[in-house]
Amino acid sequence: MAEYSAIGFIGLGAMGAPMVTHLANKIPQGISIHVFDVMQDVVDGLVKQFPDRIIAERNAKEVAEKSDIIFTMVPEGSHVRSVYLDTQSGICTTDINKKILIDCSTIDTATSLLVKDHITMNFPSAAFYDAPVSGGVLGAKKGTIAFFLGCADDDNNLPRIQNLLNMMGKQIIPCGGPSLGLAAKLSNNYLSGIIAIASSEAFDMGMRSGLDPRVLARVYAAGTAQNTICDKFCPVPGIAPEAPSTKGYKDGFKVQLMKKDFGLAVDMANRVNTKLVLGQAGLKTYEEASQDPRCRDLDSRVVYRYLEGDEDWARRFK
Repeated sequence: MAEYSAIGFIGLGAMGAPMVTHLANKIPQGISIHVFDVMQDVVDGLVKQFPDRIIAERNAKEVAEKSDIIFTMVPEGSHVRSVYLDTQSGICTTDINKKILIDCSTIDTATSLLVKDHITMNFPSAAFYDAPVSGGVLGAKKGTIAFFLGCADDDNNLPRIQNLLNMMGKQIIPCGGPSLGLAAKLSNNYLSGIIAIASSEAFDMGMRSGLDPRVLARVYAAGTAQNTICDKFCPVPGIAPEAPSTKGYKDGFKVQLMKKDFGLAVDMANRVNTKLVLGQAGLKTYEEASQDPRCRDLDSRVVYRYLEGDEDWARRFK
């Protein structure tokens, strides 16, 4: 028997919508999902798909009023502050005592702690967790994303949280405590962003030297350069069949979002006195790529295009 009768989900973007779809398909019968997003057509589409399970609400406050466990998945820290703290329609304008709130957004740790402290002070029996995800839009659709949970291993709420997160992803990693899930995610995205740039450069230099990129992919997979970006999200179109690059860099992690996350990671590194050698160069690359009309709104691995990599390589390598 589930320990909740209703779930709330606020933020139905490229990641949130498929996550809700997995929940709707997998939660026990009799449990409703209350949703809100500023894009009404997305909400309407989900309600039409699951008319007996998903219920549209007018704002975040209404979602919180009708749900026992509430997920939020929005783009930036300002949106998280608005969803939780807006004085008219925010989650915290209703009594959320005894409720569990899980923010899956990737934002700065300071904003997450601000929201948590506000909830702790005003609703002492409520529990707020940061739980950013990794795996991209493809992972959200397949249900293979990883959750980095700002939670201790011995937290009493962990079993309930894990049960729901397992419906949407494959891995749940408790990271120790408040904001540590975000710290883990930002360091992960920093590394992922650096690898995408390095992979693009490596493929380009190899191809310009006469190597078929399919051969290069096999070389990287067999050697010490092996990495998930090359294996599953290859920046070169046509190498990894399901990679966004192979689909015109569509349906991926937008380059503007990588710029945002990379910038947050650099800020975090500066705050904790980490010496970065590649940070500013990487941030400049994503800033410029996100402003390039050839790259904007496309998957972040489009840095390969920004770096003038050959996308029509099949003409040369039959």
